[in-house]
Amino acid sequence: MFEQLEMAPADAILGLTEAFKRDTTPNKINLGVGVYKDAGGKTPVLESVRLAQERILAAEKTKSYLPIIGDVEYGRLTRALLLGPANDIDAQKRASTAHTPGGTGALRVAADFLRRCHDKATVWISDPTWANHPAIFDAAGAETKTYPYYDTESKSIAFDDMLEALEGAPRGDVVLLHACCHNPSGVDLSLEQWRALAKLMKARELLPLVDFAYQGFGDGLDEDAAGLRILADGVDELLICSSYSKNFGLYRERCGALTVVGNSEDSAARAMSHVEKVIRANYSNPPALGGLIVAEILSDPDLRDLWQGEVAAMRERINGMRALFVDSLKAAGVAQDFSFIKEQRGMFSFSGLTRDQVAVLRLKHAIYIVSSGRINVAGMTESNMKTLCAAIAEVLQ
Repeated sequence: MFEQLEMAPADAILGLTEAFKRDTTPNKINLGVGVYKDAGGKTPVLESVRLAQERILAAEKTKSYLPIIGDVEYGRLTRALLLGPANDIDAQKRASTAHTPGGTGALRVAADFLRRCHDKATVWISDPTWANHPAIFDAAGAETKTYPYYDTESKSIAFDDMLEALEGAPRGDVVLLHACCHNPSGVDLSLEQWRALAKLMKARELLPLVDFAYQGFGDGLDEDAAGLRILADGVDELLICSSYSKNFGLYRERCGALTVVGNSEDSAARAMSHVEKVIRANYSNPPALGGLIVAEILSDPDLRDLWQGEVAAMRERINGMRALFVDSLKAAGVAQDFSFIKEQRGMFSFSGLTRDQVAVLRLKHAIYIVSSGRINVAGMTESNMKTLCAAIAEVLQ
């Protein structure tokens, strides 16, 4: 049976990384996959994570399963990070959190939950969005549509068009939103726009599903959560898919969460009971170590202070690379205005490079960029910047 199968196409992003690994060209550059790199081009283990893990392993006495939704304290600490330490939703017991295998796992659990309990709903996804979003909901059997988001001409959000599209969404449909550091555009909603969206969601009885993968990588841990908190205060029900891959560097630990917010303690409990059924039929219960590390750091004042400093340092490095990239392109003789990249936030940016230009960069210069022109700013370093910008200047001529 397997001999009759055709090879499936490589993943648009992870497949690029595999091609990069096979490339034997010296000084090759990978700006494709969304992994943070330090100034030396390495993905570091945070010192706060190293210290927390040492404590955990030294005190570990069991390898028994976690509950289906993971540790309750992990869930409480996650909600405090997302919604604020003294939020009304937790005080009213209107939320419950499941520990999931990464943010991708949270999205798939959310997709399966919606298919199980709300199967007539269409999921509205921003145009553009993370390449894996449509695949996740398609695999769960959900219908998807897109709403306008990024205006390539103005390099800003097409907010009026976005509102118009969502005004036409049937009641009960689901709207997938990026909390901050929009992937792939790097352009985020303003607080005023979040307020307008919350009002629309409430009036149209739409269910927001917020993907929060980059908290702390935009303007700060609380600043990046401000839009989500506005939304949470303005609607009755909400799904939040969050990840600790980036801000804790726990990529391979696959550590994330799905938080369900209901309009009452009872409705949140009802929803989570179905989330548990979805999880049980999928991976049964979550892996422990990543969640234990997160809980150890967030519950210890000293480790938390250390971690917050490390997040700030990563954010500052990314923003520094944005500025250096723009300045270096100008120094390389590029006449095109790339100053918009300084204003964007997070790891990603739409560079404006065409598919053909990206192909030339890969084939001639061993610079790997997603075909859409999306670049991972966190993959840039001071040592590779001159080479990168000289190559881009050449393909733009």
